[in-house]
Amino acid sequence: MPALLESPENIVLEMQGIRKSFPGVTANDGVQLRLRRGEIHALLGENGAGKSTLMSVLVGLYRPDSGSIAVRGTPVVMRNPRRALRLGICMVHQHFLQSQRHTALQNIALGHAYLRLFPRWSRIRGQVERAAQKYGLGLDLDAPIALMPVGERQKVEILRALFHGASILVLDEPTAVLSRQETEILFQVLRSFAAEGGSVIFISHKLDEVLDIAHRVTVMRKGRTVFSGPMAGMDAPRLARLMVGRDIHPQQRKARDLSGPTVLSLRDVSVRASGPLPSLRQVSFHLKKGEILGMAGVSGSGQRTLAHLLAGLQRHHAGSFQLFGRPAPVGDVRAFTRMGVAHVPQDRNRTGLASGLSVMENLVLKHYRQLFCRRGIMAWDRARAWSVERIQELDIQCPGPGARTASLSGGNVQKVILARELAVRRPQDSAPRLVVAAYPCRGLDVGAAQELRRRLLASRDLGSAVLLISEDLDELFSLSDRIGVLFRGRLLGLYPREQLSRELVGLMMGGHVPPHLELGKGESEP
Repeated sequence: MPALLESPENIVLEMQGIRKSFPGVTANDGVQLRLRRGEIHALLGENGAGKSTLMSVLVGLYRPDSGSIAVRGTPVVMRNPRRALRLGICMVHQHFLQSQRHTALQNIALGHAYLRLFPRWSRIRGQVERAAQKYGLGLDLDAPIALMPVGERQKVEILRALFHGASILVLDEPTAVLSRQETEILFQVLRSFAAEGGSVIFISHKLDEVLDIAHRVTVMRKGRTVFSGPMAGMDAPRLARLMVGRDIHPQQRKARDLSGPTVLSLRDVSVRASGPLPSLRQVSFHLKKGEILGMAGVSGSGQRTLAHLLAGLQRHHAGSFQLFGRPAPVGDVRAFTRMGVAHVPQDRNRTGLASGLSVMENLVLKHYRQLFCRRGIMAWDRARAWSVERIQELDIQCPGPGARTASLSGGNVQKVILARELAVRRPQDSAPRLVVAAYPCRGLDVGAAQELRRRLLASRDLGSAVLLISEDLDELFSLSDRIGVLFRGRLLGLYPREQLSRELVGLMMGGHVPPHLELGKGESEP
C-alpha cells in the first residue's frame, strides 16, 4: 500500500466502540473499523460474528447502542440509509434489493433525486451509460431485472451505487453467486474504483479472493474485533485461524467403491423452461449409493432446474426419470420426502425456509408427521428437545429454538436448512437416501463450510447418494467422485475426478470441450 493511505487525512471512515445488542445476543461488542481512501478493506468473520450488523449500523439500518462513527473526520449519526447515501456510503447486499417489475435502468435510478414527477430518462440513461463504459460494466439497461442472470443483476447494483455518487462501497458476499469469470470482472471494477479514490469494504468467506483483492483486513469473532492490519504476510491458513480461533485442516478425499446400487437414473430427460428456470435438454446420467457426483456450470446453465427436478419440484416432459429403481413420483413433493430425498435449495430465503417462523418450526417443518405427530397431535416438547440437539450439533448461533429465523445471519440460516435436510425421516435409515445440495456452502465461513463438507462425506459414508451442485471448483474436486458440467441446459460429459483438472472444467463451463474429452463419453450406463 502507498504510504499516502496511512496518513490521517486519508481516513474516510472510522467506527469506534460500536456496540449493538438484540434480545438474547450481543452482535457487536466494542467493534473498531478504520477505512482509508483508495483502499479495498476485507471484513472477515464466522457466521454470526457481527459483520452484517456492523454494516447495517454503518448504512443506517440499525442505530448502535453506543459508539461513534466519523466520515472524513466529521462525527455523524446515521439515522437512516438516505443519510448514509448522502454521505457517499452505499451497500450492495448479498440478496439484492431490486424491483422485479422494473428494468435494469429503472432499478438503477430508484431513489435518486432525478426521479421526479416527470423523470428525464434520457439524462439518467446518459449518466448510467457513461459510468458503465468507464468501469467496463456492459449491460442491457432495458432488460427486465427478473429475467437477468445473477451476474448481470449484480452489475445493476454496482451501477446503482455509482450513479448515486457512492465513494464508500460496502459489498456483502459479492462473489457468492458469481462464476470465476464474473468474479474477475467484478475485481477489475473494484480496482478501478479504488484507483480513482473510492473505498471498498469487502465482506467474504472466500479467503483466496480476499488475498487477491484486499489491501487491509479486519477480522471479527463473536462480536469483537480480533485483528486489523495490512494483508502483507497473510495467507489463507492464518486468516482462517483468526476467524475461527483454531487451525483448519482440509478434507482428505479417499478412494471409493462405486459398485453399489443405482439410486438415481436420468435418460434423455428434457425439462421446459419455466419463468426464471432455464431448460434441460436430453440430460443422461446415473448416481450410485455412496457416491458424490459434482455438477459444475456457470449461473443459469440449468443447475437450479436440475435440482428442482430431482427434489420433485419440477416436471420433465421427455425422457426417463428413475428414482430408487422405479419411476419417480413426479409432481408429488411429499412422496420424494417420504422416500428419503433431502434438498438444500439454491435460494435459501425463498424456497429453503419460512423466515417468519421460529428456528424450531423450520427445523421440524418437513418431517414433523413422521417424528413428532401422533393422531394429529404435535409433541412440541419432543420437537423442542430435538431442535436443541440440532442447534448444538451444527453450532447455529441463535438465542434459542424459539428465535425467529429472519433474525439470523445468512450463514446461520443455511445451517438451519442443512440441519433439517440431513436429518433422517425414516426409522430404517441412518442418513438420507439421496441428498440434492445446490451451493450448500454459499455464505458459510471457512469453519462452517468445513463442517458442512464433513457432514456430506459422513452421509455418503452411511450410504447417501449426493448430487453436489457448485461453482466452487475447489469444493467439487475435494468432495466429488465424478464431475459433470452443465452448459445451456446440456450435460457436457461426466468424468471421474482423476480425469479432469480445474482448468479443463473451467473451459467446459464456458462451453468448450477439449478435443481429448469427447462430448458425453465420460458417462457410462449402470
